[in-house]
Amino acid sequence: MPGDLLTPHGGCGEPLVLVHGLMGRGTTWSRQLPWLTRLGTVYSYDAPWHRGRDVDDPHPISTERFVADLGDAVSALGARVRIVGHSMGALHAWCLAAQRPELVSALVLEDMAPDFRGRTTGPWEPWLHALPVEFDSAEQVFAEFGPVAGQYFLEAFDRTETGWRLHGHTSRWIEIAAEWGTRDYWTQWLAVRVPALLIEAGNSVTPPGQMQQMAESATAATYLLVPQAGHLIHDEAPGEYREAVESFLAAPDPRA
Repeated sequence: MPGDLLTPHGGCGEPLVLVHGLMGRGTTWSRQLPWLTRLGTVYSYDAPWHRGRDVDDPHPISTERFVADLGDAVSALGARVRIVGHSMGALHAWCLAAQRPELVSALVLEDMAPDFRGRTTGPWEPWLHALPVEFDSAEQVFAEFGPVAGQYFLEAFDRTETGWRLHGHTSRWIEIAAEWGTRDYWTQWLAVRVPALLIEAGNSVTPPGQMQQMAESATAATYLLVPQAGHLIHDEAPGEYREAVESFLAAPDPRA
């Protein structure tokens, strides 16, 4: 059932769906839930190839597959939703808003851009391939990823009797990112007609200037740069992130 794709977290009011980034999982939003649940009825979503190491997806990897799956998930709620997306999740959120506007009422898009053409996954593939499938301790995870990303991955990984296990396969994650280097998503972005908040990290993974260009070309978009933050803005700069998201979601729709 499509409803099984979403995990409810409480709250009341208009649905708010949290969509993680590449190598993430719905469980990584735990630190944001206390205040997000005051803004609506909150659900987290696990994307294909991120649902557990033993859970595969029968379809070929493509952005279209991700967007269709996300659409199945949110359509089960029976109401338009606001989507909070990080990185890969932001991309799939705006593609869904463009393709199925009846499902989406607003977007929060964190550190993602439409055009990575010519950029390859090559520089970080050796590191990914070298990751152990299972980590014996939390200390080992922190040593590999650092304090912020380490906590993020502790929440994303499969929990086993002996430690923490990768919740997917690195070869699949590389394949997902590799597609972004072969195509752009400007057409989908320019088709979005709902209000959007774009939050970019000072130490961003996005090509310079693209998120600002997104805001300038949009129907109703707000752009925020968080200079001191890396890719996980919601964890590295939680105060700025919270203030921006709360203000945006509380504001009236400028199209009304």
